[in-house]
Amino acid sequence: MRIALIVFILFPIIEMMLLIEVGSQIGTLTTIALVFLTAILGVNLIRKQGAQTMLRAQNKIRQGALPANEMLEGLMLGFAGVCLLVPGFVSDAIGGLLLLPMFRKSIAAIFLVKFISSRVNMHAAWNRNGSAFNQEGETFEGEFTSEDKDLLDKK
Repeated sequence: MRIALIVFILFPIIEMMLLIEVGSQIGTLTTIALVFLTAILGVNLIRKQGAQTMLRAQNKIRQGALPANEMLEGLMLGFAGVCLLVPGFVSDAIGGLLLLPMFRKSIAAIFLVKFISSRVNMHAAWNRNGSAFNQEGETFEGEFTSEDKDLLDKK
């Protein structure tokens, strides 16, 4: 939480410092034109790559597979779009990196591996007879009934 707060405070300061420095080197109007150019170019690239990602997701759905990777890539493309629309060169660099398919796919793969491993670790706490282990390694026994099955039988 503290890291997010630090980033939230430092990011605009760094962006402003860089914009002022670049503006003093190449001129104010040129800097503004460069910011607008990256926004326009970025939005066009995101539209194209977003459409390609959506087509890949639709193909996976037709094949009966879960388009998890494509969903993450779509989220990253949306974040890249926000980064490219925000005035500044640091955000443009982040958005530009997310537009590179290899970088985006590797980030998506890392997120998927972390998500799957967290889900596997959560399910590893359950043993074969349905009891769960707490953090001290003790076993809790219990019984359950499926309320959904009872509701379906009543209907």
